[in-house]
Amino acid sequence: MAAPTGRSGGRAWAALLPAALLCLATRAAAEPGTAPGAAPSTAEFDVRPGGEVHSFSRSLGDYGCTFTYSAQGGTNEQWQMNVGVSEDNGLFSCSIWRPQGKSYLFFTQFKAEVKGAKIEYAMAYSQAAVGAQSDIPLKQEEFEITETTVSHREGKFRFELSKLVIVAKTPRDEL
Repeated sequence: MAAPTGRSGGRAWAALLPAALLCLATRAAAEPGTAPGAAPSTAEFDVRPGGEVHSFSRSLGDYGCTFTYSAQGGTNEQWQMNVGVSEDNGLFSCSIWRPQGKSYLFFTQFKAEVKGAKIEYAMAYSQAAVGAQSDIPLKQEEFEITETTVSHREGKFRFELSKLVIVAKTPRDEL
């Protein structure tokens, strides 16, 4: 598990994450366009090899997520990005993954950045769950988490990425 600099208990997030993501995804799918200027909750995009830096972004109201990467080898792969906001507007989620499970590209760098919220939980995976296979997380030393980004760790990242999951806390206006 990866939780940024002790701000949250990793075990608590491990128990709450599946339920929180399911709620966010269900709400986003059931109520598309609930936030002003909201884009579709799930969007497909191509991850392109060739060594150039590419970005893909989605936003939902005041919150956004941008995935920036560079990859080598193979051909384009279809990936998806899902963004969602909890019913109480307290959490923003961003998930980026390859639906087929494992990517065959070699990622030379990656960074996922959230706008309008601070990361409470994030995890990166070398393989995404598909069929009977399970998610395989990257080792903790392969990536780093700040308040707003999840990115590869230079010299430690082993070039495999198939999924990123971020749950961020949105600012609250107190009355």
